[in-house]
Amino acid sequence: MTDSADSPIEFPCDFPVKVMGRHSEHFEAHVVTLVRRHVPDLGEGAVSTRASGKGNYLSVTVRIRATSREQLDALYRELTADDEILMVL
Repeated sequence: MTDSADSPIEFPCDFPVKVMGRHSEHFEAHVVTLVRRHVPDLGEGAVSTRASGKGNYLSVTVRIRATSREQLDALYRELTADDEILMVL
């Protein structure tokens, strides 16, 4: 079942969101806090991280259960507006 005729994604679905920023002690927790605003039931083991080769940047991948296009759009808008986040894929 899709919630939009023009959406190539069928909802609900598992959807990875990759967020990149400067490596800091709190970056992963910050990303998870933002994601939980849109996906409050984030599952155990949904978050993985990877540091860049020189350790300057951190990539946080959060696997969510997306329920609608509107949910994904709102999540991406909030993530891309955040000053600590450099890129969202």
